[in-house]
Amino acid sequence: MVKVNHRREPEVYTVTDAPRPMSEDIEHRQRRYLVSMAVRTVCFVGAILAAVAGAPAWAVLCLVVTALVLPYIAVIVANGGREPVATATFGDHAQHGQKPVSGQRPEIRS
Repeated sequence: MVKVNHRREPEVYTVTDAPRPMSEDIEHRQRRYLVSMAVRTVCFVGAILAAVAGAPAWAVLCLVVTALVLPYIAVIVANGGREPVATATFGDHAQHGQKPVSGQRPEIRS
């Protein structure tokens, strides 16, 4: 006789599904902003040195425009951090295959 085991194994959730911690996210965005501002500083100093050295006007102009536009782009990129997480609604766990909260009772309708 074959014995069939009908017990379900418990669901295991992995840590890799978790989002990055907020402190780590902020640190990453700050680092990106600082790198962008360092590139801007290099462009600005490069424009001055290129103008003094007699470089073509288009090269100096490109460096100046980059130095002027980069702060706007850096702020947009730095503020575009973590996306908001959709809020869960009552009974939403069944739709996403999540385990129900212990002690949860079915909704009573009148």
